[in-house]
Amino acid sequence: MAHMTSRALTVGFDLDMTLIDSRPGIHACYTALAERTGTFIDADLAITRLGPPLAEELINWFPAERVAEMSDLYRAMYPEIAIGATPAMPGAREAVAAVRGAGGKAVVVTAKYEPNAKLHLSHLGIVPDAVVGDLWAEQKAVALREHGAGVYVGDHVGDVRGARTAGALSVAVATGPCDADELLAAGADVVLGDLTELPAWLSAYREDASRA
Repeated sequence: MAHMTSRALTVGFDLDMTLIDSRPGIHACYTALAERTGTFIDADLAITRLGPPLAEELINWFPAERVAEMSDLYRAMYPEIAIGATPAMPGAREAVAAVRGAGGKAVVVTAKYEPNAKLHLSHLGIVPDAVVGDLWAEQKAVALREHGAGVYVGDHVGDVRGARTAGALSVAVATGPCDADELLAAGADVVLGDLTELPAWLSAYREDASRA
């Protein structure tokens, strides 16, 4: 048990489609951006591929030289339109609480613009120990290493790559655009149906670690 206490439990979580169901809020924000700019955006399609950075979606609808400006506009419109419309995923609060209850730290690492990520969490009453935004896929490893995360929980193959790059255990939830088979093929160590399964998994994981 001695080495378990020396390496405190830190669990990283992705945000979109892991802790929050961001589809309704993002759909509303893309619809508003389309109206504001007079540009067609297929919001129904856009919300089927959440995870990657905003610019990777906007490049489908705007010329490259306007993407930075449109990103800024979207982010400015976002708090008023998207925060209230976005619910927590089933089990999200309990999953974060399970980590804290085990004496661990919960760190949110997301590709989302950090101020908006923080607004989502405070609106939903989810209180992690740290929030780091603007990191996608392998880049997430920077924050995971910095916070000493031994586990990273996410819904996208990009999250699996981030966990593996950081040398963390990749726990994937099949609640986003990637199904269980895709997540396993990308190298996830564990695939859960959703976050309601995380507290029981975490308890078993800690028991194994204390016996090791």
